[in-house]
Amino acid sequence: MTSQLSPDIAFMTRFRSVNDNAEAELNRARDTASLEAWRIKYLGRRGQLSELTQQLGKLTLDQRRDWGPLVNNVKSTLEAKFAAAQNALERQAADAKLASDQLDVTLPGRPVTLGRLHPVTQMVREICAAFTSMGFDVVEGPEVEWERYNFDLLNIPRDHPARDMWDTLWIDWTDPTPEGRRMLLRTHTSPMQGRIMEKAKPPIRVIVPGKVFRHEATDARHEWHFYQVEGLAVDKDITFADLKGTLYEFARRIFGADRRIRFRCDYFPFVEPGVDVSVDCFICKGTGVMSNGHGCRVCSATGWLEIMGAGMVHPNVFKAVGYDPEEYTGFAFGMGPERIAMLKYGIDDIRHFYANDVRFLRQF
Repeated sequence: MTSQLSPDIAFMTRFRSVNDNAEAELNRARDTASLEAWRIKYLGRRGQLSELTQQLGKLTLDQRRDWGPLVNNVKSTLEAKFAAAQNALERQAADAKLASDQLDVTLPGRPVTLGRLHPVTQMVREICAAFTSMGFDVVEGPEVEWERYNFDLLNIPRDHPARDMWDTLWIDWTDPTPEGRRMLLRTHTSPMQGRIMEKAKPPIRVIVPGKVFRHEATDARHEWHFYQVEGLAVDKDITFADLKGTLYEFARRIFGADRRIRFRCDYFPFVEPGVDVSVDCFICKGTGVMSNGHGCRVCSATGWLEIMGAGMVHPNVFKAVGYDPEEYTGFAFGMGPERIAMLKYGIDDIRHFYANDVRFLRQF
């Protein structure tokens, strides 16, 4: 006949076994995996200490009062020893990592890669520096402009055929006033001529850099958005010779002191007379012929590269802003920094400037 242990004796035997085995196995745990397995076996929700806690319910009230604190004390002790063992393993891992990844503080630091200015920004600043050294001030204007400043004050009324020269992007906005004003994305930086002359009296010498917008297809020589630099000088007794001297000095500073400059008649509604300004070709040296005897592709065998348009301010522009054209004269000019950069650095496609190709931008 088999004898059966009383609940009290069975619990005591199980308690001692769990206590002794847990201590011994914890001391043998040498890595994170074995330590985690020990935790699950003894401290987990279904671990052996949890089983002991459940067995307390089979004891009498007095026995539970005796054994309950002992079980809780063992659990707290094992949890503390587990935490200590876990911390020891973490310290060992950290020490090993430090030993393998030693830092030599005497080595020079790694160089920090610095950004750089966009080539168009560089060119705009170079153009502005050339003119400010000649006494011009730099001003900026709004990119969203009124039709009045973009066209009307520049001798281009609504029925003027010259408006076809600009592919305008109009703003979808209705003027609530009877004036019927219209807004647009400025097609050039020339609107600042009217804005400046309305607020100031001569002498005036300013350049206006900024972005402009055209509704046109893009190709190697055209973009729908690009930069322009407008220039304006107004005073008494300004002549075409002043215009030529100023732009000649500018071209020498940007393209080199040995550059030849050409002025040729051209039409712009807000100047009279108007000219286009060209420099001799860098490739064929102004001959129009390559060393192999073929016509130069860069300048189309002309020997010249156009860099800007210019002219004497039209009397109608002066009248529109309240200046007396009999008292004041002046000249204006406008150029595209992208085109200047293309000529200066031999870039064959204006779209490179806005394609965000790091290989291209890194060269400047």
